[in-house]
Amino acid sequence: MSDAWPPLPLEEWKDTCATLHMWTQIVGKIRLVQTPLVNHWWNVPLYVSARGLTTTAMPYNEIFFEMEFDFIDHALAIKCSHGATATVPLQPKSVAKFYQETMAALRDVGVVVHIWKMPVEIPDPIPFDQDEQHASYDREYVERFWRVLRSSERVMQEFRSRFIGKCSPVHFFWGSFDLAVTRFSGRPAPPRPDADVITREAYSHEVISHGWWPGLGPLGKTAFYSYTAPAPEGLSAAKVRPEQVFYNNEMGLFLLLYEDMRSAPDPDATLMEFLQTTYEAGANLAKWDRASLER
Repeated sequence: MSDAWPPLPLEEWKDTCATLHMWTQIVGKIRLVQTPLVNHWWNVPLYVSARGLTTTAMPYNEIFFEMEFDFIDHALAIKCSHGATATVPLQPKSVAKFYQETMAALRDVGVVVHIWKMPVEIPDPIPFDQDEQHASYDREYVERFWRVLRSSERVMQEFRSRFIGKCSPVHFFWGSFDLAVTRFSGRPAPPRPDADVITREAYSHEVISHGWWPGLGPLGKTAFYSYTAPAPEGLSAAKVRPEQVFYNNEMGLFLLLYEDMRSAPDPDATLMEFLQTTYEAGANLAKWDRASLER
């Protein structure tokens, strides 16, 4: 399983991770402005593809175009329904240069898009066209990152298939830089009085969400997570598996460190156990109608 679940310590590729995060935000914001709003912002994520991460096809006037981070050839590939193509090499370069090259490549295929150039969900954001700070790209670690995405996608798709209620796709949110899948009870959630428009839309209904992120942010370690929103009384003390899982009170979620998962005798089964038991803990305590929501 070493190929499917490679080591990915954040400290060894944190500069590349931060740079790639900003690059995905640029492409993600293009998807945001080119697609109609779908509930819970499901129109904005990227998707794991056979070669990396893709926007899927997006409309532009009379054509469609797609943007894909190709982590095999290490290029951002732009393909259009009228036959035009363009590429932007993925190599050490600043966010500002990547932004300029991406917008130029779009213009070359006849697509003119304007986005808000300020990154989101990070401290001390720098506008994309001014960011000379983030400029790292380590091919080896980007390929490892993609292999973890693929393996996580495989297990999370199987987990998703067991649920017949409303459920999100398995998709990659470029703001928080995580792969996620979210289940819904079908009941509205109490309004969050201090929430912004993004949070109000995301958490308008009761959810149990699972995901994986490479460690950027307060945790600083690669991990799988699970949270129930609103969190029912007693969730933090619920018994879940495997034994390495712990509840982070500050973040309000269960965590399974990636290294603990990948070092298990059967990483796939260990991850599925985490997904299933944390879902059951939240659903039972929140009194979800599991009989009508599950196969």
